[in-house]
Amino acid sequence: MEYKVLPFVATIATQGTSNQVAQQLEEMIQKHSYLGWKYLRLESVTTFVQPENGCFGIGAKPGYTTSRQMLVFTK
Repeated sequence: MEYKVLPFVATIATQGTSNQVAQQLEEMIQKHSYLGWKYLRLESVTTFVQPENGCFGIGAKPGYTTSRQMLVFTK
């Protein structure tokens, strides 16, 4: 069995709705379905972004945790 994992980041206008997000997700699933991939699930992956030291501590940025959405397909 093969797997394919792709990031999913929906973009909407300021006055956008959840319907726009659903449409973008549907389009991505349909596109990969046409290419022979079967949609399996939408996974949330939590990641820690390392801190930046900056130059001599100036402009240093602390690390933080973020979450990314990943589409999982199978063949």
